[in-house]
Amino acid sequence: METPTVLSLDGQIVPWEQGTVHVTSAAFKYGASVFEGLRGYWNQTDQQLYVFRAPEHLHRLEYSQRFHRFDTIYDAATVSSHMVDLLRAMDCRSNVHIVTTAYLKGGANPGVTGPVGLAITAVERAAPDWVKNGVSAQVSSWMRVPDQAMPMRVKTTANYNNGRLAALQATADGYDAPLMLNARGKLSEGPGMCFIMIRGGKAVMPSITNDILESITRETIIQILREDMSIEVIERDIDRSELVAAEEAFFCGTAWEVTPITSIDRLKIGNGQPGPLTRQLQKHYFGICDGSITKHAEWRLPIHDHRA
Repeated sequence: METPTVLSLDGQIVPWEQGTVHVTSAAFKYGASVFEGLRGYWNQTDQQLYVFRAPEHLHRLEYSQRFHRFDTIYDAATVSSHMVDLLRAMDCRSNVHIVTTAYLKGGANPGVTGPVGLAITAVERAAPDWVKNGVSAQVSSWMRVPDQAMPMRVKTTANYNNGRLAALQATADGYDAPLMLNARGKLSEGPGMCFIMIRGGKAVMPSITNDILESITRETIIQILREDMSIEVIERDIDRSELVAAEEAFFCGTAWEVTPITSIDRLKIGNGQPGPLTRQLQKHYFGICDGSITKHAEWRLPIHDHRA
């Protein structure tokens, strides 16, 4: 993975080295920033880069800014325009991971707002090995932060320290990724991805009232399962003890896409290999993302202008 040469800073394309924030900024000191991760998928046949569900991600970025009472709100249309400019300037012709971040520039005190900056980066990223091979998961001793403390549905940078602690523990204990329970002892999600299991041929997942992100990828997967695969979807509380009964399980999210879970707490899920339904879902999901499946064209934002 090569370091990009440019990024977008407050709407201007600048050298990568200029993408800096002062150490006294509220973004650095207090995590006073909100962000969205998006994926761009290259379609060789179309010679086109498609950004997946860009409007939904960028409208959520608006919501996160409003929640944090930023003085300046970068609306979805503005961020989308700057993102397209960056991807065209980079002439991206491979899969990319895009991050759009709105942040407080000044040295504000906690709870105080100030000038708002906007940074957009795009880094080439192929699907990691874990998408193919699956991961082992650990039920973490770290609790998912409850909504009345730090709402997980808001994509603020500070929230991700909670998941980072769980990820560090999982790594130290020899697992690939953690699963987190909420304050009621019910399953919540991973540190940056949602959880879905297959039980009795049905897709079962924690409801959005279990301190999870209202994930756009999760919403996409629900629609694909119901409409394209005729799989019943159930959103409800899940107990820790129920995880062992899963026939298949997987994480989903922008960065994790559809990643099989092969074991939880060293107990195999199914036969300990990525399950057939998960594999079928992966293939369909990636096909929609990159446009090789033409359905849901409204979910794909084409970047390169072929009119010339």
